Amino acid sequence: MSEWKEYKLGEVAEIIGGGTPDTSNRDYWGGIIPWISPKDLTGYNKIYIEKGERNITELGYKNSSTRLLPKGTVLFSSRAPIGYVAIASNPICTNQGFKSLVCNETIVNNVYLYYWLKSNTEYLQSLGTGTTFAEISGSALKTVNISLPPIEEQKRIAGVLSSLDDKIDLLNRENATLEALAETLFRHYFIENPDSTWKEGKLGDYVIETIGGEWGTETPEGESGMPVRCLRGADVADLNDGIATRTPLRYVKPSKYEKIKPNNGDIILEISGGTDTCSTGRVAYINEGVKQLFDYPIVFSNFCRLLRVDERHTFFVYCFFRYLHKQGEFFNLENGSSGIHNLNYKAALYEMDWNVPTDEKVVIDFNNQVKPYFDKINANKQQILALSAQRDALLPRLMLGEVKIG
Repeated sequence: MSEWKEYKLGEVAEIIGGGTPDTSNRDYWGGIIPWISPKDLTGYNKIYIEKGERNITELGYKNSSTRLLPKGTVLFSSRAPIGYVAIASNPICTNQGFKSLVCNETIVNNVYLYYWLKSNTEYLQSLGTGTTFAEISGSALKTVNISLPPIEEQKRIAGVLSSLDDKIDLLNRENATLEALAETLFRHYFIENPDSTWKEGKLGDYVIETIGGEWGTETPEGESGMPVRCLRGADVADLNDGIATRTPLRYVKPSKYEKIKPNNGDIILEISGGTDTCSTGRVAYINEGVKQLFDYPIVFSNFCRLLRVDERHTFFVYCFFRYLHKQGEFFNLENGSSGIHNLNYKAALYEMDWNVPTDEKVVIDFNNQVKPYFDKINANKQQILALSAQRDALLPRLMLGEVKIG
């Protein structure tokens, strides 16, 4: 630690805010300039980011306070919430929810700073002020103390941590490929080349029953003392993209758990919480591999519905719902007001006619064909959990100089 030096963040990086062009002016949006908000980093598990959901035009850029940040800038969300971090892989703009850091690379390595910010998230959040939501100002961020080893040691530390993240990213990309293969096979057999003898039928023919969810309590209360992880629509989405790390811990009655616990083969269907741009109807399948991703037994909230499905049909039903959601079919089956959309799941299952095969053998054969893909996906997720735990254990020790790198 004798070679480490103390700095202020403002001494090692230029701290730059962002801005948002007028959202009512269509001429400002849909261009080629990447623009991100903290929402784009929600659940984001990669170091680098290229773009967000929206781009702005040159006119939008010129008529707002946003800045075009250079490649390598460390993006740090300063409100709603404080603490999302990524590195720009190309020039990029942000909204006002960021205080981005353009590093003086002779003093601080940007990847090292990325990990330093992640390891100090709670402290930085404690510096936030405000009544509506906490925000850390640029002036406050500039005065934050940071202890830095020599630049070459920073690069070695960053290399160790990023190598773990690279392995995680590789596993995530393999999982995306496997999921795409299953989707391609589904579309090939059931959408693009269906048997001419099939007749339209009901998805509900492959569902034994549906079961409502339970939100439980935040703390143990009376008989509600069994700790569980409670899946919401957001967690269903996280399971589709990777690992559901934000699933809340809740407490339920053991008797209630026995009534609603997901069995192997079941499907969790999101039925409430859709938006104008993303409908309800996202699904997650449940099996032993999925259950092992959680530290407690899992249940599901009352914004979801459990579809009890024969294990021989699970991946067919899962892929069918995924296909319908991606096609936007569920927008037509939603109701609700005040911006919250609810899915008429009964219509989706029992009223709507879909091109469902009448020959169960076809479904079982498909299920058997894609099951190894999903087994591999869950095995990869177990590796991701192990690598993430290793990285998270190393991170604070490396940042404090407790572990020496070569």
